[in-house]
Amino acid sequence: MVVAVSPLPLPLLLLLVRAAVGSAAGAVGASGGGQLWCVAKNNAEDGALQSAIDWACGPNGGADCRAIQQGGACYEPQDLLAHASYAFNDYFLRSGGAASPAACDFSGAAALIGLNPSKHPRGGILS
Repeated sequence: MVVAVSPLPLPLLLLLVRAAVGSAAGAVGASGGGQLWCVAKNNAEDGALQSAIDWACGPNGGADCRAIQQGGACYEPQDLLAHASYAFNDYFLRSGGAASPAACDFSGAAALIGLNPSKHPRGGILS
């Protein structure tokens, strides 16, 4: 597994993660005591990311995406990768988190990481 550099500034990543999971304590525990976050892969196609966001934030997905909608706390900057990670992680947590790892796939556009994106200098978004 390779950790790639995220184009997002750390303050934005902190805001995204805090809004999505509340705090590190709100993240779902993985076996062995670790925590997992569902993030968008930085090599995913824009169309795949947008389709996955549309599904996750729609009636079938049920993620709470108000923060990444226009006027929301995490809307700016308009960054598809950041918006996707927000939606993916919210859906993942609402779907059972670590107990339901398949909830973090989004047709291959997402991955689970055990590195808190709010504490990693580059966000921990995978390629």
